[in-house]
Parts: sequence; C-alpha cells; structure tokens
Amino acid sequence: MDLIYGIVGFFVTGGPFMYPILIVFAFGGAVAVERYVTLTMVRAKNQSAWSRVQPALESGDFNEARAMTSEDDSTISRLLGMGLALQGAVRRREDIEIAMEEGMMEIIPQLEKRTPYVALASSIATLLGLLGTIMGLIEAFTAVANANPAEKADLLSASISVAMNTTAFGLMVAIPLLVTNSVLTAKTGEIIDSLEMASVKALNVISSKAKRQQSEA
Repeated sequence: MDLIYGIVGFFVTGGPFMYPILIVFAFGGAVAVERYVTLTMVRAKNQSAWSRVQPALESGDFNEARAMTSEDDSTISRLLGMGLALQGAVRRREDIEIAMEEGMMEIIPQLEKRTPYVALASSIATLLGLLGTIMGLIEAFTAVANANPAEKADLLSASISVAMNTTAFGLMVAIPLLVTNSVLTAKTGEIIDSLEMASVKALNVISSKAKRQQSEA
C-alpha cells in the first residue's frame, strides 16, 4: 500500500502536465501493442505459408504454388502470387522481378504504418516533462519572490522538487516507448528481409525453369 500511495503522491504533486504525459503514454502503448500483435501474426502467417509453398516451388509445380498463394492472405503469398502470375506468360526475368518489387512497395508501408507514432509519443513525453518542469520552476521563483526571506530557501527547494517530477515522469514514459519502437522496427525489418529472401528464391526457381524450357526447345 505504501508503494501505491507513493506513486499516487508522486503523480499528484507533479502538477497538471502529468496528465497529458499519461495520455501520451496510453496512446503510444496502445499503438505499440497493436503493432506488436499485428507483426507477430504476419510473421507467423508468412512462415506457415512459406513452409507450404516452398516445396512446390522447388519441385517446379508452379500451378500448385499459384493455387496455394491465391488461397492464402499472408503478405508472402501476395508477394509470390504477383510473380507466379507472370510465370509462363513472360520469358524475361526482369518482368517478373519488377512485378514482385511492385508488390514489395505495396506491402512495406503496411508493415511500417503507425510504428513511427511510438517514437513520436516518446519524444512528446520527454518534451512535455521538460515543459512541465520549466513552468513549475517559473511558478516557484514567482512564489519565492513574494515569500518571507526566512522561508525562501525551504520553499524554493520544495517547489523545485515538485517541478522535477514532470521531467522524471516524462522520461519514465519516453524510455520504454523508445525501446519498444526499436523492437518494432527490428521486427518489421526481419519480416521485410524474409519477404525479400522468399522473392529471390522464387525468382531464381522460375528463371531456372524458364531457361531449361528454352534449352529443351
């Protein structure tokens, strides 16, 4: 109970700027949770889809691979489906590669959306904490100017201590959000790398198959 009372006291004595910092934390935390859950699901779906499509690609069964990608809604299936749609219809590797690059350009923004808001919330929390401290110090010095000389030192030290609460709270909010943003960015990068890896492997298989057909013809 003492801990709870201490936290409540710390928050209440911090002044009005504690509330907007708390709102920023709630917003940034909500976005972070949504992004983490979404990216985790995307990664799991991609791994599942790739484990099913890869054997069909390596065996040269492109019709089966096309059927698998058309029935799946994962990002990797969408990407591979764009390349497989041109398999057999065009001879140039560059045409299939361009189609898959266009698919990446559509997918990447969807993976990265809203993640920058977490870093933005971290920055705003820090700035609000500093602003709250500055406003608190201004009020403290104004109050001290009109106080009894014998009480000035005690009043000033108490006021400064309260004013610093907003900076401390702002940093306590900003640091976890900043770390979370780094985790989300790394997670997004891993998914993008896996998509690029899958597209290159699929493109190599399609190209080698086309070359064999040309040599046999």
